[in-house]
Amino acid sequence: MRELTPTQIVNELDKYIIGQDDAKRSVAIALRNRWRRRRVEGPIRDEILPANIIMHGPTGVGKTEVARRLARLAQAPFIKVEATKYTEVGYVGRDVESMIRDLVEIAINMEKEGAYAEVEARARRNADDRLLEMLLPRASATTDGEDADTLEERRGRTKEKLRQKLEAGALDAREVTIETTDRPKPFIEIFSSSGLEEMGVSLPPGLEKMMPTTKKGRKVTVDEARRLLVEEEKEKLVDMDRVVSRAVKTVEESGIVFIDEIDKIAGAGSGHGPDVSREGVQRDILPVVEGCNVNTKHGVVKTDHILFIAAGAFHTSKPSDLVPELQGRFPIRVEFKALTAEDFERILLEPENALIKQYAALVAADGCEIEFTAGAVREIAQTAFLVNRKMENIGARRLHTIMTTLLEDILFELPESHAGRLSIDETTVREKLERIVKDDDLARFVL
Repeated sequence: MRELTPTQIVNELDKYIIGQDDAKRSVAIALRNRWRRRRVEGPIRDEILPANIIMHGPTGVGKTEVARRLARLAQAPFIKVEATKYTEVGYVGRDVESMIRDLVEIAINMEKEGAYAEVEARARRNADDRLLEMLLPRASATTDGEDADTLEERRGRTKEKLRQKLEAGALDAREVTIETTDRPKPFIEIFSSSGLEEMGVSLPPGLEKMMPTTKKGRKVTVDEARRLLVEEEKEKLVDMDRVVSRAVKTVEESGIVFIDEIDKIAGAGSGHGPDVSREGVQRDILPVVEGCNVNTKHGVVKTDHILFIAAGAFHTSKPSDLVPELQGRFPIRVEFKALTAEDFERILLEPENALIKQYAALVAADGCEIEFTAGAVREIAQTAFLVNRKMENIGARRLHTIMTTLLEDILFELPESHAGRLSIDETTVREKLERIVKDDDLARFVL
């Protein structure tokens, strides 16, 4: 995990998310506490449990975006799941423990990539050696009275010349035949009370050797052969048992689970129908968040120190509608505020992935440069704010619909018009969007 201070974490989040300072601070502290706990000595380290966070606020204000950016910052195993995908035990569907199994697979892939990077140079050398043996096979016997030593010396000189050409890419187009091995990959389907869980099961080494393998020759270019051989050499050099062991430990110490749409499983139970199922999902999530042992194909994973962040719009319910035990497992609550017209204006301009920058990059592909005046940006922001007030408040997502409607004609006609430069001003925005904003029925259809 990167050793970022809370201030640095907030500064990084500020590059992509406008406002919501309280949420950023809470997430930054929680992330830094993971780093702090790992440096605590003695038995008390196991007693320090993560302070889980629940985010609530309107849709489109940055809850999911905070989670996405947090994943990149943390460089720790991270998974985003939707609470609506899980069902109560006894119903067909995914059980909540599968989120931990998925997190372990993500951690293994992360560890594998790191291990592959460490042996990259060695794997390339080994692959090049194998490739050179294919390009320059050994002679079966000496010719012209040359002894074996002289022949080997001459072969060595030729091999070095070929190596230089190989590294320079001069041999990339030449074709070679490589031998690949197809190993059977058994897959076992386990029917459990929570539905169908597919878990790959590894065979013991002794039994794996008894399984039939088929070898076949493939004719590929040197460039493709080099890539395939490098991947094969990486697998030989990396100890997968060590990778899995490290991944499981990393999940237990630094894993982060983001549970989105948690408000969809909240609500005052009516005693029948879907409400019973919702409360059942909450009861199933409770032990995972509280800390339990989850069986995976890579062994048992403890969830005691995994950080859980939950989020929901809570339009028709509120956090207090969750079962009390689950509420208690999310002690930190952060409220996201609705976006103002000023926020929309900043969202259009400031983030590194701002919408105006995205559309400028899109039209640049057709050789055009587009410019939005300050008045145009202000008018777009005001329009998005007004439409959100008149209809459903979908937050910053409204800007996507506004921008699509505003630039529809330009994006359609641009390839034929060959315009070199376009300027969008306040008047253009008002003319394009005024009729839609005034006509409620049309606005509902278009926006």
